[in-house]
Amino acid sequence: MIRSVLLLCLLTSSGCVKRTPDGQAPDIVVVAKRIHTNDPQRPFATALVVRGDRLAFVGDEGGARAFASSDAVIDRFPAATIVPGLADAHGHLASLGRALSIVSLDGMKQAGDVTARIASASPAAYQGDWLLGRGWDQNDWDEKAFPDKAVLDAAKPGTPIFFSRVDGHAAWVNAEALRRAGVTKDTKDPPGGRILRDARGEPTGVLVDNAIDLVSAKLPEPTPVEREQRLKVALETCAKLGLTSVHDAGMDLATFELLQRWDLAGKLPLRVYAMADGQSPGWETFVGRGVYQGALLELRAVKLLADGALGSRGAALHAPYADEPSSTGLLLLTPEELAARAKAFDDRGFQVAVHAIGDRANTLVIDTLATLDKAHRHRVEHVQVLRGDALARLAQAGLVASMQPTHATSDMPWAEARVGQERLSFAYAWRTVLDAKVPLAFGSDFPVEHPNPLWGLYAARTRQDHQGQPPNGWMPAQRLSGAEALAAFTSGAAFASFAEGQRGRLTPGFDADFVVLPVDPVDGEAKALLDAKVLMTVVRGVDVYRAP
Repeated sequence: MIRSVLLLCLLTSSGCVKRTPDGQAPDIVVVAKRIHTNDPQRPFATALVVRGDRLAFVGDEGGARAFASSDAVIDRFPAATIVPGLADAHGHLASLGRALSIVSLDGMKQAGDVTARIASASPAAYQGDWLLGRGWDQNDWDEKAFPDKAVLDAAKPGTPIFFSRVDGHAAWVNAEALRRAGVTKDTKDPPGGRILRDARGEPTGVLVDNAIDLVSAKLPEPTPVEREQRLKVALETCAKLGLTSVHDAGMDLATFELLQRWDLAGKLPLRVYAMADGQSPGWETFVGRGVYQGALLELRAVKLLADGALGSRGAALHAPYADEPSSTGLLLLTPEELAARAKAFDDRGFQVAVHAIGDRANTLVIDTLATLDKAHRHRVEHVQVLRGDALARLAQAGLVASMQPTHATSDMPWAEARVGQERLSFAYAWRTVLDAKVPLAFGSDFPVEHPNPLWGLYAARTRQDHQGQPPNGWMPAQRLSGAEALAAFTSGAAFASFAEGQRGRLTPGFDADFVVLPVDPVDGEAKALLDAKVLMTVVRGVDVYRAP
């Protein structure tokens, strides 16, 4: 059996790996029905040898047993498929941990459904005396209108309530939260933000993009214990789902310092490629400190946001929204400020990754990143809506497209209403991006979407929801093959984090990061991915998760 380390052990102590008397762990031979290596020299195998934290051999069982040491341990998965370690190229660990602790608003059909969720809120859903929740999406409700604070006021009067929209680009708050923040009829919309108002000009309780900060600034900070518990839950969830690496898109300093302590103590179970939060106050601290390279934690990138989200009509478009002709969305940083921050980080050796949803934001971001050092492999995060003329410049500038397949399958019921049929031609267009020779890295944007990478592989191959709709997939010309989808979650994500010489393939000398699955994600039936449960997740030769 491969060296087994419980996640709890990793997070609470060091030295949990069993070793031989001379201090060396025995070789491990892992045998499976099939191994997809992503190595063009040997795309398939049935066995591999783990020596220490690296792969020493990849081939067939006979070759593996002959190569391995005499005391090697054999770990067999006769019906399983092994793939390189799956990476989420765009997620949010702290937000995932918080989302798993606070009130879930997923699956609501109307604003009034929130009352029962509030009534059953656990003590963990409070931060100080504020009640927190996330996941509402008015696009999924019977009535598509944004909600009003009155529903929250009636459910729990006197308690400040802060409920984030599913994409994090809008918040629904009650009168008490507005009162504590001093937001009134006379409060002006901040640059890059909107306070939704009723016919009398009074705030309705919905804040979009930079207006969220007017209230979120009043939230008590999580306690050190809350922060640790939430991160442990997030990491445990990722390991269970087969993720060996997470690119954390916009990490605050407190979270980074906590993960840094765990990493230095050998307690971090997964690889974390951290992007500094370059959007919030204090971003200069990251510039001053520069990049960081630890054992499993790396800080080499910065995350900036050019615009908001399509669902809350904060994405910046060249032309007005099809369903709101008075609006073209929001830029969260002025072009000048975006350029200045990007250059400040670029000059310090950082990779610059910028959130861009709307076509106007993508145009701005491509133009901005094209002026920076190409060696830093700058990234456009989401690349949701492009204009045709931007595609060639995306490739010419040497940028990485960091995209999320499940965004397409979540947004497809209403995306056309937002942007119209014509602009959909280059929307959620990962096939078009890949065909243009742009490096493609896939993720989920958890907790906006579920962190399960198998669901992302399914969406990339089918462009269907979990019920198999629409029958041929939404904009089916943008579908990827199973091999292409797997590459985006493995070798593509490795390239996006400068690790293509260490990870993303199963080949001798590479890190022993791999996942054992009960289904074949490349050649098997796509629908089987939806219910599949990971059998084992291995990072540096240690199984950080093994199914019961």
